[in-house]
Amino acid sequence: MNSWIINCMAVFLLCIFCAGIVIPQILLIAFRKQLMDVPDERKIHRSLVPRLGGIAFKPVIFFSLVFILGINLALGHPSIMIEPLADARAILFGFCAVMVLYLVGIADDLVGVRYRAKFVIQILCAIMVVTGGIWINNLNGVLWLNELPQWVGFPLTVLVVVFITNAINLIDGIDGLASGLCGIAFLFYGIIFFILGHYFYAMISFATLGVLVPFFYYNVFGNAERQQKIFMGDTGSLTIGMILSFISIKLVMCVPEDAPFSPNTMVLAFAPMLVPGFDVVRVYLHRIRTGHNPFLPDKNHIHHKLLALGMHQRIAMVSIISFSLLLILANVVLSVYLNVNLILLLDALVWTIGNIWISRKIKNRISMQSLDRVPGQDKTLSPAATAVSLTNQESETGETNYAALDSKKMTDYVRSRGGECSVQDIIEKSGADRFRVYPMICRLSLAGKLKVTKTDSWGSPLFVALT
Repeated sequence: MNSWIINCMAVFLLCIFCAGIVIPQILLIAFRKQLMDVPDERKIHRSLVPRLGGIAFKPVIFFSLVFILGINLALGHPSIMIEPLADARAILFGFCAVMVLYLVGIADDLVGVRYRAKFVIQILCAIMVVTGGIWINNLNGVLWLNELPQWVGFPLTVLVVVFITNAINLIDGIDGLASGLCGIAFLFYGIIFFILGHYFYAMISFATLGVLVPFFYYNVFGNAERQQKIFMGDTGSLTIGMILSFISIKLVMCVPEDAPFSPNTMVLAFAPMLVPGFDVVRVYLHRIRTGHNPFLPDKNHIHHKLLALGMHQRIAMVSIISFSLLLILANVVLSVYLNVNLILLLDALVWTIGNIWISRKIKNRISMQSLDRVPGQDKTLSPAATAVSLTNQESETGETNYAALDSKKMTDYVRSRGGECSVQDIIEKSGADRFRVYPMICRLSLAGKLKVTKTDSWGSPLFVALT
């Protein structure tokens, strides 16, 4: 066991060292060749930042693992190969799946790949994982089910792999969030695999954690103006998402009944995925409910909502990561005493109540801002005067930088639609972002020009009408 502790520490430190060398070189090339992530109305950042940080992930992880294995063989410790050789089929197919998504991520970051194509490739990669013998063969009480036949477990595994991969890809919205959440997950998996005696999978976990450490530094603390800031891009998020999928499902299969602890296996395997998973489900349901394409991006993720509350990016990132860590620990401890289905219900309830509370806080904040911005807080201004004053405020505050939309145009458009229309029509007609349309609707409502006739379950306006 002592030799495996040394190997895990060695691969972790080697990944930190190699990534610390490679990432600055990627930054240098990206700035010289102008391979930048250009800001738009959906993105948080306002500077040109390279998004090729994920290019370092797969080569550094694979090199470090193979190098440490080679060093052990050179020093006369062939026993290190026992586990990799015994599970060679799963490891080889898993690494192939990571390689394919890594290449797809590079293509997407450089030239763009349609989401349908990425979705198909993710399914093919998930099939590779299943072909390697890694599949969900036991739900351990989830939905009161236990052992699963292959005809159920195989497609379920494909669904879970695609889901986790996309969840990591979609949660990557502010500095340090995806790498922070995934870093916590890999630390957790590394410890669990080490306790269970699956040392090579612990090495994979610690190697991936190691490559995320220097990336996190450059992503969170790097200065774009000094050419020191970088994003992981789809290359990084797809690569990390696939590795997480692979090792989490492996964990489902390798926890024995006489394990030295008694938490539920499904909780151990997927507790680190709860925050990105719940966020994806909520966002997809919200997009479908509001008539949006569920596969097209928007600004309705949990980090966007915290920013809408007025939080700084770094505070929002730390808050979400801290909540995820607490949720992981709470789930693991509770799974010893409570039924796994009750735990899932409690998780969903906490997440839903939290999001409703945040949405109401955002609505109240928008209302208060509207009162502050209307001159003299006078709700009895004439419609014409109110429209002029609001238009001037919008141009001064820069809230219509991304679309030719002002208060008069909005009311005229509602009038042209018979006096009532959906907010989605206004957004599509103007091309403005919903986080710019919503405050304008709230201000016009307070000024007596519009009224919200229908809202969704989160309190967001769906339909407006002239008063």
